[in-house]
Amino acid sequence: MNDCPAIRGEFSRQADIARALGSPFVASVLEAGERHLAHAPRTAALIESWPGDPSAAALAMRFNAAIHALARRGRPRWLESLYRRQHDDFDGAISAAMAAEDAFIARWMQHPPQTNEVNRAAAILSALMVAERRFGLPFELLELGSSAGLNLNLAHYAYDLGGVAAGTAGSPVQIAPAWHGAQPPEAAVEVLGARGVDLHPLNAADEATRDRLLSFVFADQPIRAERLRHALDLAQIHPPQITRADAVSWLVEQLAAPQQAGTCRTVFHSMVLQYLSADDRRVAIDLIAAAGNRATAERPLAWVSFEWTQARSEVQLWLTCWPSGEARHLATCHPYGAWIDWRG
Repeated sequence: MNDCPAIRGEFSRQADIARALGSPFVASVLEAGERHLAHAPRTAALIESWPGDPSAAALAMRFNAAIHALARRGRPRWLESLYRRQHDDFDGAISAAMAAEDAFIARWMQHPPQTNEVNRAAAILSALMVAERRFGLPFELLELGSSAGLNLNLAHYAYDLGGVAAGTAGSPVQIAPAWHGAQPPEAAVEVLGARGVDLHPLNAADEATRDRLLSFVFADQPIRAERLRHALDLAQIHPPQITRADAVSWLVEQLAAPQQAGTCRTVFHSMVLQYLSADDRRVAIDLIAAAGNRATAERPLAWVSFEWTQARSEVQLWLTCWPSGEARHLATCHPYGAWIDWRG
């Protein structure tokens, strides 16, 4: 059994969140993992010696994805049959997997989560619709933490945003979050270019990449997994432009580059800031604000943020527009974009 209160608290906390988000299967996986962590000494040592905040690093979600990845590989068979809903012996299946695959789990958990959740594109696009109504200009998009770049393709997806149709009609990627509150403004968003950055960009055409991304999808959310498969397929038709670099140095270069008159340069990110160091996070925000101070009516700047609050109590969508510098809390959102509570 696990003797570390920090580990116990983090796994239990994430299990409660997963259950509240409608994923009881994932909650049971995490709870069984907590009970049997002693069967995986390498994994236990990795978590116990983690240098930062285990919650901000999403260690429980890394663990859940590692177990899901093993089940997708059929290792061990009792775990695979649990994920196929052929039995409900969570303790037996999870403990056996942890004992047999400790090295795999620990190795997997050393890398940050790569969800690249396309459902979040609904919130990002909604913010762009507000900015379009504000400026009436096409967009140049710059994304921090692009992963496989699926949200750089947001203009190629079809949306139902509280009854407002947007995006590309007939797209195989259909995004319709549960919508609460008033409708977003109807606006046609034109994207002239979209570029992103990631320390470890993923190739959507690579089978290992597809497997990793799908492993991070909760096992009891098949619709979400199917949407991701369609987005990965679409990314092979419209390959995202992603630079392998750290976010700060890339942002310095991008914001210093000349901006075409009559375009709205937009920096956006979703669930990324928590993985930056405190210093890098401060520098990135200062860089955006400095670029905003240089913005003009012909060359405006927008900043779209989809992130946890500092207390990790909720996920908020914010839009800041320059040259005015006005910041607006547009919505509170489900962490994976399943619902949007629009404040507008």
